[in-house]
Amino acid sequence: MDKKLLAVAGGTEPADVVIKNGQIVNVYTGEIYEGGVAICDQTIAAVGDVEYCIGEGTKIIDAGGKYITPGFIDGHIHPESSDLAIRPFAEGVLKHGTTSIMTDLHEVGVVSGIEGIEAVLAENEITDLNLYFVVPSHVPFSPALETSAGQFNPEIIRKALQREDAVGISECVGPYILADYPDLMESLDDVAGMKGMTAQGHLVDMKGAALNKCVAAGVSTCHEALSPEEIMDRARVGCYAMLRESSAARTLAQQLTAIVGTDIDTSMMSIVTDDLHCCDLAETGHLDHHLKLALGCGLPFVKAIQMVTINAARAFELTNIGALAPGKRADINLVEGDTADTFAVKDVFSRGKQVVENGELLVHYPVAEHNPCLLNTTKLLNPITPDSFKITAPEGAKKVKVTCMDTLPWIPITQPREVELEVEDGYVKCDLEQDVLYIAQVERYGINGNVGKAFMGGFHLNSGAVASSVGHDNHNIIVMGTNFEDMAVAVNRLIEIGGGQILVDGGEIIKEIAYPVCGLLSDLSVEELAAEKAELNAACAARGCIIGIPMMFLSFICLAALPTLAITDHGFINVLTMQVEDPIKEVIE
Repeated sequence: MDKKLLAVAGGTEPADVVIKNGQIVNVYTGEIYEGGVAICDQTIAAVGDVEYCIGEGTKIIDAGGKYITPGFIDGHIHPESSDLAIRPFAEGVLKHGTTSIMTDLHEVGVVSGIEGIEAVLAENEITDLNLYFVVPSHVPFSPALETSAGQFNPEIIRKALQREDAVGISECVGPYILADYPDLMESLDDVAGMKGMTAQGHLVDMKGAALNKCVAAGVSTCHEALSPEEIMDRARVGCYAMLRESSAARTLAQQLTAIVGTDIDTSMMSIVTDDLHCCDLAETGHLDHHLKLALGCGLPFVKAIQMVTINAARAFELTNIGALAPGKRADINLVEGDTADTFAVKDVFSRGKQVVENGELLVHYPVAEHNPCLLNTTKLLNPITPDSFKITAPEGAKKVKVTCMDTLPWIPITQPREVELEVEDGYVKCDLEQDVLYIAQVERYGINGNVGKAFMGGFHLNSGAVASSVGHDNHNIIVMGTNFEDMAVAVNRLIEIGGGQILVDGGEIIKEIAYPVCGLLSDLSVEELAAEKAELNAACAARGCIIGIPMMFLSFICLAALPTLAITDHGFINVLTMQVEDPIKEVIE
């Protein structure tokens, strides 16, 4: 027992901080009423009428009628998708009221294994952002279809689950459960036998018997529902439905139609971001932005707050966060307004420490001295030249029919399109008039030298080449272009600078951004990196690209678990059959 906490709660000792004259948002009862919060060290001592907790030395904060809410919790986010190292990322989300996140740091694990993940977790220890570690359920994500430097097995996962900050395993892929994938089933069995551990699902297009089997196997959350119907399917079988609004998948408004205007109990639902683009974080915010979107869709204010606080905490069986109550951790926001137009986070407390005052961040964390395992992660086994990206046509062919994968413009899900392409000097040519570009992925860990090749549509790039060392879920170098020469320049430059993102045109580097940490992350501030990325996006747009965030979309084209087609270092992937296919289908002449 914390004797000081009990004394403050009981009125025999003064609180360290008292927030008064606010409107309590009670996420347990769904009420809003006048009152305040008393804080003892890192913990809430009292809620409601807290005048009795004021004494000599108590810091008094007048909420001025603002709403007092729990700190926001993101139940599923990959911080690496912001391309920010963990310390500037923490600064970025704290400013917007997010005090806790559940993350697997899977992308770091792909590059640097469990050692890299633990190094990033250690870097975060000086920040005021609370990280809960959801251990990656498998690395590589698609073992037979991609190459990664990091490798996880049940033994590594079992050991990681013993960490104090661990809350379960992440991204349990539905088809792997249906196929009784041995390592994954072993880890699910481990989680089932451990108190307080959960299993996050990656259940794309799962329903009926498939969904039932996944939930029976222990999956308790899923962030991959796209439609209102899928949201309800998950909640109805006791699987926490995570309504996602990511920078690459803007689906929240559609999903909310399942509950707005109904009397559906939303306690099995939360709002998450999954993948957050740095420019979105800088320009629109984090969960505070999602709350404004939800309020604009007609979701009642208290329900919206519950979906980024108590519901997210309960999904991970966490009882010490997500609510304003005695004994809970003092993660607290002061919020102005309860509508889409007026909602704004003004003050933020994490573990009792004020980190934001009147919208201004009070903390700044020094750049980390990165563990060597996070640095110098790009290495080629074989030289990359323009010839590396050529797709050889069958002997004697002058024209061939190929499968081109097109990205949808609003979400990086790919669809097949058959096109006829000319052959020149024995190699298949791209065709800008048909919006067919070259795309490839280059293995960048010096393991096997693989280069997978295919054809890409949907971006409408009309000159040059773009490349990125961020490529889910293997983080080899993904490169797309209109010609082989620029593609080679782009890849070789990224290897030289240790990873990043780049646009090359006519052999000239138009814009590059270095990601020295795992080839994934920058130590720049949110604002600095957002400005750099805005320049890169604008340069791509000037060359015809219609995708506003081309590098983020490109990073998902190599995800072999996301329908329907993908490109990895192993080749052109049919995600539905989990097989490598030849993009050339037949000879036309």
